[in-house]
Amino acid sequence: MEVSTSILSVKKDNCIQTFYNLETAGTDYFHIDVMDGRFVENNTADLMIEYAEYLNSITNIPLDVHLMVEDVMSYIKSFLSFEPRNITVHYEAAKNNKELLEWISFIKENNCKVGISVKPNTEIEKIYDILPYVHTVLVMTVEPGKGGQKLIPSIIEKIKKLREYIDKQGFEIDIEADGGINLDNVQSLKEAGCDIIVAGTSIISSSNFKETIGKLKE
Repeated sequence: MEVSTSILSVKKDNCIQTFYNLETAGTDYFHIDVMDGRFVENNTADLMIEYAEYLNSITNIPLDVHLMVEDVMSYIKSFLSFEPRNITVHYEAAKNNKELLEWISFIKENNCKVGISVKPNTEIEKIYDILPYVHTVLVMTVEPGKGGQKLIPSIIEKIKKLREYIDKQGFEIDIEADGGINLDNVQSLKEAGCDIIVAGTSIISSSNFKETIGKLKE
């Protein structure tokens, strides 16, 4: 199990020190939550560009970029400049699968891995046609757009169903879960078949990053 730390709740005044502390604590990725205030309520785009610039200059920990935006292509282009490990786009942001596949192809052509994300209310079967083209499926375990929400328990079954389908098809795809993940519920996500979990509040608000990340990975 790998841990991608969401930096959404990192305070700006001591962000560099926090990033350094997260790196030494053993985070596998920095999760960049990019919101435009239209696809979701919050707008974090400028802050995330600023944070991605800092991270690019101080760390080799890969960036895990999650786009919760309407104008997907322009944000893909903006964040490709940081050479992230992957860029994840939302199924719900596309008009149709043709547009979705155009974004996916563009990301891959720029030597970046690609993920597809689904909101809690989107049936997982809707993305089955897209799976052969992606490296990761990011399953939202809360409604995207805000940090600090509680994980929706019914999503665990959705992850199990996806894991079974991926394994049956023989795809090499990571399942990533994002939202409300903490030490109380991480075990159920592992058992459901997650490869990567995104945790923000539960790490950033803890008194010992290393201990918390270590326990999440156990």
